[in-house]
Amino acid sequence: LELKRMSVSREHRGRGLARALCREVLAFARARGYGAVVLSTSMVQVAAQRLYEGQGFRRVGASYPSLLGTLLNFQIFHYRRDLADGA
Repeated sequence: LELKRMSVSREHRGRGLARALCREVLAFARARGYGAVVLSTSMVQVAAQRLYEGQGFRRVGASYPSLLGTLLNFQIFHYRRDLADGA
């Protein structure tokens, strides 16, 4: 299952909503038999990286979104959370 564009509005951040949404996505995927959840986030989204890593995602790669991204050394990080571990 691919998680795309999860966001919590600024006025509601810091309340654990993103963490709860992430846990819900993992439970949804697990209940439907998916083996993993994958997602991508940019190198500047440090809070998102911390959130995903705290939920057991591991960085599995990086890429550049465009030639301009390559020239600017702007990377997209790819994450994966295997669900077979039962957690």
